[in-house]
Amino acid sequence: MAQYNLPNPKNENTVVYIDGKLYPRADAKISVLDSLVQGGDGVWEGLRVYKGKIFQLEEHCERMVQSAKALHFADIPGKKEIKEAVFKTLKANNMTDGVHIRLTLSRGLKSTSGMNPELNTFGSCLIVLPEYKDLVYGSEGITLITSSIRRNSPQCLDSKIHHNNLLNNILAKIEANVSNADDAVMLDVDGFVSETNATNIFFVKNGELITPFPTSCLPGLTRSKVLELAKNLKIPFKEKQISIAEMYIADECFTTGTMGALAWVKKIDGRLIGDGSKGLITKKLNDVYFESVKNDSEKIPL
Repeated sequence: MAQYNLPNPKNENTVVYIDGKLYPRADAKISVLDSLVQGGDGVWEGLRVYKGKIFQLEEHCERMVQSAKALHFADIPGKKEIKEAVFKTLKANNMTDGVHIRLTLSRGLKSTSGMNPELNTFGSCLIVLPEYKDLVYGSEGITLITSSIRRNSPQCLDSKIHHNNLLNNILAKIEANVSNADDAVMLDVDGFVSETNATNIFFVKNGELITPFPTSCLPGLTRSKVLELAKNLKIPFKEKQISIAEMYIADECFTTGTMGALAWVKKIDGRLIGDGSKGLITKKLNDVYFESVKNDSEKIPL
């Protein structure tokens, strides 16, 4: 386990929001009949708190609502209700900085065990789990391997739905663990690069920023922000199908996600990316990304 993922003792006495109530972390539980337990039937978001503000809160709440709609949840809280639950939880914990929030919406409690959503007669269940957690990849550069596990095709399970059924990602992460790598690159069913088991992925070649089409990968919010920043900086960029060989010969590589922001990649499958150091375009985008945090974050009400 990477040092940046180790449990933080500061979290032991925090409280967690579940279905309208706050519980001590050790007592925060859901029923064995909840849809998350029965079939991973829920949607989730990751939020990050910087200096009294939550980055891209509106966008995360919007994606949660839309994912729940795509899964045909019968009872979906509005964005205002979700935000209020987040603010209430942060206020109860006196958390204002260096915090990651795992925001989950389950289809809710079932009347009896089974996969049929018609058994969900109690409404959805919103969970807000805040934790003191630094950027999970640190700043020293990460190593990746290519997984044998393919990313879901839209023919099977559309990645546009930010769902809790993450077993193929977990299997890919196991391969990374066995290989002593930080994460695993997942290919699509045609053998092109999709994303890693936990993040979107970008490459730089001859000064141009490239990233996979958001077909089998999640069109992540950090990914979208990076593309916006690249446009503002007049860095040429494009989405394209990226082969394994193109990945190996890239000049730079970095991953994007709320948990780790922009994390530069030094090695994939034993191949150094570029000269094995953090590239100039990666540095530039990383710097302006953290500048954007100041402008694109919603203040936590006191």
